[in-house]
Amino acid sequence: MTSLPRITGTFLDEITHDIPSQNWGERQWRREFELYRRIGLDTLIIIRAGYRNRCIFPAQSLPDLLPIHEGPNGDLGELFYSLADEMGLKLFFGTYDSGFHWIRRSYWKEIEINRAFLDEAYARYGHHASFAGWYLAHETGKHDAHIVELFNGIGGHCKSLSERPVLISPYPQGAKQMGENALTLEESFEHWERIFDEAKGSFDICAFQDGQVHYDELPRFIRGIGELGAKHGIEIWSNLE
Repeated sequence: MTSLPRITGTFLDEITHDIPSQNWGERQWRREFELYRRIGLDTLIIIRAGYRNRCIFPAQSLPDLLPIHEGPNGDLGELFYSLADEMGLKLFFGTYDSGFHWIRRSYWKEIEINRAFLDEAYARYGHHASFAGWYLAHETGKHDAHIVELFNGIGGHCKSLSERPVLISPYPQGAKQMGENALTLEESFEHWERIFDEAKGSFDICAFQDGQVHYDELPRFIRGIGELGAKHGIEIWSNLE
């Protein structure tokens, strides 16, 4: 009997964009990591290490950010990596999202901030056995010269620090988008053909979210993106939302 693909990972949404944060301490996170191991997950992704005015560690590169956990030295990232080491899990580090510069098309500022931020983060966490790679927190659904610039600038810097894989998790700019933002599947494939080509070498894994297209379009979308990934040497994962 053929078994369905199993779920192997999850995002740690400790700095959230649109829902309240858990405000957990060491005891609650330990219980959570033990659950991950028990149910067979092996991969965790910090969805963003910093967002707007918040950060998971006391960053010297961005000194005005607020800590979100007053644990050992106010460093939630160290708690995550220590727990992942202990549990034998792989943990991807999520980049900083200003929630401002890149949305206003000042991509060079977003890149500059992230370079210093990631230098500091790698010095803190790069020695951990569980440090599995990088996650580019900036999401897109279609080609844009500036998003390609951002992928190349931040993803390229991640690669300069460590050759561990870089992951993105975009969304389909599909039929559930509003008005002119809705792309057909054919248009989406054209957009991602260009992104995969122009940002080649800046990321290794693309985990598409499964929202924003109709259910009956999903099989074709997944097949099409899989074919593009194979063509451009990009590993394709699914992000089930």
